[in-house]
Amino acid sequence: MSGARDDTATAVSLRGDDDGRVERALRAAEFAFSDPEEASFVVAVGERALVDAVRERPNGPILPVDVGGQHSVSPSALDDAFAALAETDRRTVDHPLLSVAVGDERVADAVFDAMLVTNEPARISEYAVRSGDDPLDAFRADGVVVATPLGSSGYARAAGGPVLTPGTGLGVVPVSPFSTRWDSWVVDGVVSLSVERDEGAVSLVVDGDRATTVDPHVPVRIEPSAEATLLRPPTPE
Repeated sequence: MSGARDDTATAVSLRGDDDGRVERALRAAEFAFSDPEEASFVVAVGERALVDAVRERPNGPILPVDVGGQHSVSPSALDDAFAALAETDRRTVDHPLLSVAVGDERVADAVFDAMLVTNEPARISEYAVRSGDDPLDAFRADGVVVATPLGSSGYARAAGGPVLTPGTGLGVVPVSPFSTRWDSWVVDGVVSLSVERDEGAVSLVVDGDRATTVDPHVPVRIEPSAEATLLRPPTPE
């Protein structure tokens, strides 16, 4: 985590479509617009824009807007947030990105989460979870999700997982487990998932997009591989 601030640059790059609200708020705070390579920071509106912006690895930090959770600016707070940023309140925090491999093949990078899930509703499969070389559990469920701190307030939270702060690890949460008592975990380091028994095809879904189908007993390795620098939403006075 860092606290660097920029006292001079005022150019921003805007990603995503919000019907002009964010652009108007930025102009009201007297920000100029430029390409990502020259901007002091990138404003990403919505989850898809944030994923695209992170994967492009811009030179400056990224400010999430209308993504939800504690790491994003709410649309109702745009004016105050951009006014604070114009005053150089530009504290940053580093969030992990995940490398996702199926067997020996790296298939995707995850900003929010990676999930194994049965393709057909009401089809329950058995999943196993390992932390590094250590087995954690095996359970029957609709699926299992591994979330970054940035993604922990999204689908993983809806499935019953904790909201994480950066640096605490990854959240691992069963999706609709076939049990009245079940656990979720916070894991520091590599997570390995596998399908132990399936009642239908199981897909790997990364940041909401289906990446591939996963066969039984093929390990899905998920590990932090890089970091994205985000602007922390300014704290209201």
